[in-house]
Amino acid sequence: MTALADILKRQIATTGPLTLADYMTSCLLHPVHGYYTTRDPLGAQGDFTTAPEISQMFGELIGLCLAQTWLDQGAPAPFILAELGPGRGTLMADALRAAHTVPGFHAAAQLHLVEASPTLRREQASRLSDHTPTWHDSIETVPDDAPLFLIANEFFDALPIRQFTRDGDGWRECVVGLSQGTLAPGLTDPAPQDALAHRIPDTTDGDIVETCSPALAITAAIAARIGGHGGAALLIDYGDWRSLGDTLQALEHHATADPFANPGQADLTAHVDFEALAGAAAAFKTHSKLTPQGVFLERLGITQRAQALAQRLSGSALQSHVAAHRRLTHPAEMGSLFKILALFPKGAPPPPGLNS
Repeated sequence: MTALADILKRQIATTGPLTLADYMTSCLLHPVHGYYTTRDPLGAQGDFTTAPEISQMFGELIGLCLAQTWLDQGAPAPFILAELGPGRGTLMADALRAAHTVPGFHAAAQLHLVEASPTLRREQASRLSDHTPTWHDSIETVPDDAPLFLIANEFFDALPIRQFTRDGDGWRECVVGLSQGTLAPGLTDPAPQDALAHRIPDTTDGDIVETCSPALAITAAIAARIGGHGGAALLIDYGDWRSLGDTLQALEHHATADPFANPGQADLTAHVDFEALAGAAAAFKTHSKLTPQGVFLERLGITQRAQALAQRLSGSALQSHVAAHRRLTHPAEMGSLFKILALFPKGAPPPPGLNS
């Protein structure tokens, strides 16, 4: 058991079981023992690999997509260029390098990064030192007085969820308590949940639905900025249009793990409910249709870019490049599981690669 496990067990023994959201928050963001606050989780030495770390093509196409969207909205200057959960800064570095070919984009961009991890902030500073980024703990302190062009890649999946199991006309919530001295999930007694009343018609007893209040608040804040000043947001993550089923997972050393076995030592994530995000943005302006990542990247020209890069490669480097293209786009890899939802102002065209 980890030091964080001992802390959580004492807390539960004193105040009772934790909601799954409170448990995830402690595991990921505890100031001393939290997963994200104590390490660089990415790459071969970490626990998972994200699309920007697989190939430069991903960030390049995202950068060109945002740059074209900026042009389509009249090339406003200045504008806020922001990323939520920028990892090592790889995606933003690749995006800015590709967008350098668009006249005026760099000069107008003011770079803002929302990052909780001190370790990852240092990585981002190293990769983005030429662009003088400003860091934030939350979207709330990102300036709201200029157009916002924002990227969120594998950000929403790490936000803490609550999980409910249907029981008649009520719901049992998953909580984390103690079983024979160890951390273990359990269920509360059934109770009505007003926020899930709309899910009664499409669920049956035993079905699991997950909710994520922080995701809704963050999406609403992004949409309000875009609705008021223009811009666009690309929300890229794994998930689907509507939550159904238990999607909580733990990753440790690139393998699935028990989410309750080693708190603070494994990444905890859940699938994103894109319908809920779209609903949070609906009051402000417009969102795109949900689009699979493979379709989005192909529309942006990833195959042509891959072919151009391949001409300079051979041997194992070429094999790795071909594998990266497949991993990003093929339906059996990340191509279908990962999806993109864009937010953009009413009356403006959707970002390239996406349909309104």
